[in-house]
Amino acid sequence: MVRLSEAEWKVMGALWEEAPQTIMQMTRRFQETTGWTKHTIMTFLKRMEDKGAVFYEPGERAKLYYPQIERQEAVLQETEEFLERVFDGRMGLMLNTMVQHRALSGEEISELHEILMRAEEGRRDVEGGQAVSEKEGGWI
Repeated sequence: MVRLSEAEWKVMGALWEEAPQTIMQMTRRFQETTGWTKHTIMTFLKRMEDKGAVFYEPGERAKLYYPQIERQEAVLQETEEFLERVFDGRMGLMLNTMVQHRALSGEEISELHEILMRAEEGRRDVEGGQAVSEKEGGWI
């Protein structure tokens, strides 16, 4: 499992968006918004390389950096870790908290409803048309 700091998430986002990139390309990208220097980017990339999050190949004039992990994989790991740490692994508790504190917009609730409906349909297909009850390990 690769654990990324907030700053490392920004670097990974840039690499997922467009790879490969050189240190200078990333420095230009982040200098104005974060103030990061070339040395800061180099430090992040070395640390991320040690973690297995990025790798590089030698280019003509500079190292070319690539993401070594997929965005979806990193997001899933981060989400599961957050859910376990904050909500004892209970998705229902997290959603209930968000709804009670009006942290979800109407659009987000509709989107969540659609996601849950698709998940339920997929679950029925896998189980031969039988819905799984809450006690049997349903979604909430």
